[in-house]
Parts: sequence; C-alpha cells; structure tokens
Amino acid sequence: MRRTSRRRRTLAVIAVLLALPLAGCGGSDESTPSDEELAQIAAEINKTVPNIGLGEASPPPPDADSWKTDFSRQLVPLEEFQSGGPRKDGIPAIDAPRFSRAEVVDWLESREPVIAVTVGDETRGYPIQILMWHEIANDRIGDVPVAVTFCPLCNTAIVFDRRLDGDTLDFGTTGKLRESDLVMYDRQTESWWQQFSGEALVGALVGRKLKQLPARIVSWQEFRSEHPESLVLNLDTGFTRTYGVNPYVGYDGVDSSPLFAVRNEDDDRLPPKERVVYVEIGDGALAFPYSSLVEETEIARAVDGRILVVRWRPGVASALDTAGIAEGRDIGSAEVLLDGAPVAFSEPFWFAVAAFRPDIEIVDE
Repeated sequence: MRRTSRRRRTLAVIAVLLALPLAGCGGSDESTPSDEELAQIAAEINKTVPNIGLGEASPPPPDADSWKTDFSRQLVPLEEFQSGGPRKDGIPAIDAPRFSRAEVVDWLESREPVIAVTVGDETRGYPIQILMWHEIANDRIGDVPVAVTFCPLCNTAIVFDRRLDGDTLDFGTTGKLRESDLVMYDRQTESWWQQFSGEALVGALVGRKLKQLPARIVSWQEFRSEHPESLVLNLDTGFTRTYGVNPYVGYDGVDSSPLFAVRNEDDDRLPPKERVVYVEIGDGALAFPYSSLVEETEIARAVDGRILVVRWRPGVASALDTAGIAEGRDIGSAEVLLDGAPVAFSEPFWFAVAAFRPDIEIVDE
C-alpha cells in the first residue's frame, strides 16, 4: 500500500522515537496544559498583541515556557507543528565546527555522501554521516556565515546565508516538524524557520526568508579528487555519536510512506519517496524525478528565456538505506546549472514537495 493506516503510522512513529532519542528532526515530550489554561493564555495574547496569521492566533505550544518566541506572530497555525521526539536542541547543532584537509581524511568511504558548498573561491565538505545526527552546522566560509542543514526525514540538504538585515543569525533545532520537515530556530529572536523554504513562520522575524546558496551532495571520492586541499568537517564535534551509522534503516524505500502525516499525501503523481531535483525559479518551481534523470542523465528546460540543465551521474550511496551509510545502494547525484552557472536546489522526497508545492510542474523529459 502507498499509505499506511493511522494506527500503523502511529506505531511506526512510537518505534522510531523509542529507538532514536537523539536522532531525527526533533520534538518535545512535555505534558500538555488543559484546554482551559490554553484558552486563558490565548485570550491574554489577543488582548495585547495583534495577530498577523490566518484567522485568530493559535494558542502557544505546551512547551512555551522554554521559548522566548513571540507566538502571537505566525504565518501558519501552531497546530501544524508536530513533536518529532527530542526537545529543543535535543538534536544539537554544531556551533564550533572543526575541519581537516580532504587529502588527510581516512575515515570516509569512496561512495559516502558529502554536502559540497562553494562560496567565492573556497569549497568545504560536510559529510552526511555527521549531519545525520546534528542536522545543522553553523559555519563561516570566507566572509559569509552559513547554515548547512540536513533533514533526514525529507532528504533535504540545504545551505543558507545566515545574514539578515546586517545581523548574523545562529540556528538550532526546535524539536518540531512541519510536513515531516525540520523546523529550525534562530537564537537571536527564537523565531521558527521552515528548513524546506528557509522562511520564518513564527516569531519576531515572521515572513522573512533566508537566501539559499548553491550546494550539492557528491561522493567523497569526487570531493577529495576535485578538492584535495579543501576543508572537511571532521569527527571532533564535541559530541559522542555513532557517526557512519544510519538510524533510519530502509527509510527511503520508494513506495513507503513518511512516518509523520503530511498534506497531499494522496498525490500519487510520483511514489512518496521518489527523490526529485527541486528547483525554484522566480515564483515558480520545477521537480525533476530521479527515475527520469537516471534514464536520461541530462534534462534541459527553457525557463523565462534561460536554459536550465539538470544532470545526474552514479556513484553516491544513499544515506537512508542500509545501517552503514557507506554500504547504501547507489542513488547517484545531481547538479543544476542555469545558463551554465550553478544554482541552488535540493533533492527532497516527493511527499515533501507535494506538501509544500502542490502546484509544482514535474519535468521528466
């Protein structure tokens, strides 16, 4: 079946949360106030603060006392956020990343996936086996502060410029999910940000959007061959984790359903966990299925008088297949060029694209 029943999904979620107290796009397990208490809180907020969301503001979440967030400012109802298991910062972001030169790294296997980020003349590598357990690395490449993010539940590896109005934001994990996607927060205002879109949905910075930077998932062999002197995030993270192990064994089975409920999960234009190359061009967006890219290896599309080219090649292991990331099946990697220059894109599962951009056009030839 393409979709599990609510009971089966609930049992699956419980099993994952029991097995992964420190992995996954996190959440909270605090007790829930009564409806009467929540109503009183919401009433006080509505008396003093104007609401800018759709309709009346949702009441604060059960763990509101651990946040400095302005919950009266929201673009989406707070009910859309789900607990993913761990609490705020239960999945710790890497705030003091340490690096080694690619040519001396000996703990990565040739097909292991690495997020390659180039800013100006400098390229750095961030192994998925580390970000699987931290989801966010706050770093600076040259003069540009960046947030390198990875949500295993959506398979979204996205890099953002952390600057906003001249200030630099630092990001952590909320422990919440929306549409099964990582929800980040900035430590300056504790606004909540959707990783998929880079948009602040709750808090003082609501409606603001981070700039996405071009980045690719490549094999370690390719990265080291092309950038032997570049820096690679190393295992000295300050935390003890089983790096190299995939806690989501078998998660990326193409016909399997997401663990958490998402909107438009009945959109069967593609299987739920078909990987797609997702590209935003202006206000529009395009999705290139991996299944088509594997057959064609290159698909070109004219967009507003410009040429968008998406290429695929084999040689990268799936991080979400077998217990050992290095042994995952070969899913390959993609690159996207607009008029010959790299552009920002991501490689999410189809269910995430269907949830966030149901109007998207699928390009398969």
